[in-house]
This record gives sequence, C-alpha cells and structure tokens, in this order.
Amino acid sequence: MKIAVIGAGYVGLVTAACLAELGHDVVCMDNDEIRVELLRSGISPIYEPGLEAMIQRNNQDQRLHFTTRLQDALELADVLFIAVGTPPKEDGSADLIHVLAVAEQVGQVMSRSLVIVNKSTVPVGTGARVEAVVQQALVARGWVDLPFAVVSNPEFLKEGAAIDDFMKPDRIVVGVPSGPMGEIARSAMTRLYATLNRHHERTVWMDVRSAELTKYAANAMLATRISFMNEIANLADLLGADVDAIRRGIGSDSRIGPSFLYAGTGYGGSCFPKDTQALMQIALDYGSQMQIVEATERVNQVQRHILIRRVRERFGNDLRGRRFAIWGLAFKPQTDDMREAPSRLLIRQLVEMGAEIQAHDPVAMLTAERALTEDLADHPQGMSRVKFMADAMSALHDADALLVLTEWKQFHNPDFEQIRQALRLPIIIDGRNLYDPQSLQGLGIAYQGIGRRNDLSRQPLATLPGKQEEVASVRADVSRPLLNA
Repeated sequence: MKIAVIGAGYVGLVTAACLAELGHDVVCMDNDEIRVELLRSGISPIYEPGLEAMIQRNNQDQRLHFTTRLQDALELADVLFIAVGTPPKEDGSADLIHVLAVAEQVGQVMSRSLVIVNKSTVPVGTGARVEAVVQQALVARGWVDLPFAVVSNPEFLKEGAAIDDFMKPDRIVVGVPSGPMGEIARSAMTRLYATLNRHHERTVWMDVRSAELTKYAANAMLATRISFMNEIANLADLLGADVDAIRRGIGSDSRIGPSFLYAGTGYGGSCFPKDTQALMQIALDYGSQMQIVEATERVNQVQRHILIRRVRERFGNDLRGRRFAIWGLAFKPQTDDMREAPSRLLIRQLVEMGAEIQAHDPVAMLTAERALTEDLADHPQGMSRVKFMADAMSALHDADALLVLTEWKQFHNPDFEQIRQALRLPIIIDGRNLYDPQSLQGLGIAYQGIGRRNDLSRQPLATLPGKQEEVASVRADVSRPLLNA
C-alpha cells in the first residue's frame, strides 16, 4: 500500500519505518528541513534501539522516503497518518493546533479518496473536528464530492521498546466511522495491518470516539498502578516493610500481574503526565470529574520530590561543599528522552541548595545538557555546578553519595567495593530499587531505596565509615533482575 505519514517525531518516525519494514511504500513528511536531510542520509534524530538501522535499510530498499512537501506525500497515498505533537495547554488539555493545521492543509491538497488516520494522542471528538476541517477546505476548493474517512488508530509505543511494540503488538486499536466510507476505511486498515494479524487477530475494532478514549484510559490505568505502588512504598518505609517483597506478593496474583508495580521517583516522559492531565480536563469539559486520575496525578507530583527529601534527611538543607554522583538522566532506560525526567527536578533542587553534580547517562548526555541548561537558565552559574562524566565510575569520584535515577542495565551489577572506595561516604540513594539493602549493609554501604532501606541508612553521617576506613568486604549477590515494566 501507499502510505503517507505527516510528522517525523517519535511516533511518526517509528510508524513510518515499521510500515516500510512491513513492505509498504511510505513517504514521511516533516517541515523541519534539517531533520529531513538527516533522515535522508540515514541518521535518526531520536534515539530508539533498532530505529536507525531500520531507517537505513528501508531507505536503501526504496520503501521509505522523506520530504518537506505535503504534495509529495499525498500524491499516491491510500492512507495518511497524522502524527504531529499535541502539547499540553496551561489547563492540561491537549493543544490540537498542529493536528488541525495538518487537516486543513490536507484538504487544500488532496486530489483522491483518502483514509486519514489520527495517530497522535487526541481528545475525544477530534476525529469529528478533523473531518470538518478537511471538508471545509475541500468545499472552498469546489471539491465537494471527494470522499474520505477519518480513523482513530492510537499508538501504544513504549520508548525504548517501540519497534517491538509496533511489530509485535498486544493489540491494534482502530476506530472507524459508520457508513460506506467507514467500511472502506476498515478494509484499508485491515490490509495495512494484515501481516501483524497473520497468526493471531490483534485488531480491536470500535467507533472513533471509543478509540480516542481508549488511549487515555490505558495510560491513566498504568499511571494509577505506579502511583499506588509509590504510596505503598512510602508506607512501607514508615512501617519498616520491604516494598519489593510486597510487589512480588501482589504481582503474583493473576488478577493483578507484575507490570507497572515498581516503586520509584514518579512517572515522567511524554505520555503519562500529559495524558492524565488531558483526561482530567476532558472530563471537566463534559461536567464530570476523574477523581482517581486526579489522585494519581497528586501522588505523582509529591513522589517527584522523594529523592530530595532523602538527601535532606541525610545531609540537611545546606549542601554547599557537597557533591553528588547521579546515575541516569533520561526518564527511563533505552531512550534519551528528558521530558518530565525526575533528574531535571532533582538536579535543579540540588544546585539551588548549593551542591555540585557529577552525572552520567549511557545515552542522554546531550539531551540532558540542553534540558538542564534551560532549567537552570535563571540560576547564576547553575550549569557550572553540573559536570557530565564519560562513564559511571568516574561520576563517583569524591562524591558524598550516589543517587540512582534511571534503571539502565549497565547499572544493575556494579562493583560495589569500587563504589565504596570512590565515594566520600558509603551512601547509595536508589530511586529505582535496583539493589538489595541487606547485602549492601554487609559491604558497609548505607542504602536507601523507595520503601527499602538497611540499618546503616539510619545511622548519623558522623558514624558512617569514610573512604579512608577499612570495611570488611562481603561478597554477595547484591543485585536483582528487573522485569520489564
């Protein structure tokens, strides 16, 4: 099939590359000339495992093309995907300015019957708005009888696993309108995803409005699980319980399952914060209230401050002369995405309290530097207090504590004796619960996780062994594997 994708951002680029990989002829259009030139040369402007190789392969095989001209994308297209940004407004609702602008331009250019697919995350009713804008543009041209359909096909891509999520989906949600064009659209979408449904029917058909709401409902449900476990972790801290044991205990219940039950520093990224806020605003617009989702968001906002509270408990409010090592800057592993990353809030707070930072991330160093430069623009000499280190161990040199913010696999099994020797004080504050508290206690390391700690974490700083003192080396398995959340 001939496919057009408008928008070469995260969703659009993954969609375009994967559809080309399935054998379709895809033209991806973006108005950013520099981005398009990079893509034509086989360079991905975003980090996603496997994506750049897929782009290069399909470029070479002439199945994937990039352009800045909408006319080129629409010339032979059977299906058009709209995959542009929907940033939040001040009230939390999704801003549809880019989606509706594309719809108007499509109506001004299209010259053949077309199935228009909303791939962007959009509020309920957007399909009808896109249809009205396209129809208005067609009428203005005198093309009143040109048929088209607007479909909702929300994405469910996890950053860091987007290729697998697209090529091996749990489900493919497709909302089609009623009537003859709806049947044509259903037939086109069936052909489009035939390969993914060959051995198992994954498509869930529904009306357009239900498909639009499904995306928000799914993200709100997952966000709720995260916030719930963060509240349990905070209670576990007060009661002296271990949230990791609790996670395993409830996750083994088949009615609950193990996914998205990891306590931490709160959810971030481009989806959960934006989509929960948008869902709340949608409900308010219709005279309703999403009380559980509101509570989920409140808990998350509090949880984002959990690590700075841990630091204050250990070191006080004046951090002048203190230095902290940070492992992980991106909001999650396998991505360089810094949107709503917990590291941004924490680093700003530490700098404002006078601390110095030595940070390392396997992938997100450049995007982190840009994000933090923006965050600290109003703080005198703010960025001068932040150093980006080439490797994880060099970040530890003469630091007062190690703060773990992202669960990269490279951080799962470090040399803890080397960590203890490099740090001024043997303290690990783990925002991702990567390590076993009791095993670290045997190594003389004070450990504070989220809902997990050892006895050394309760000792005053003055009683902790400094780097000059010898601590008995106990060899133990202090790491545990993490399930993919």
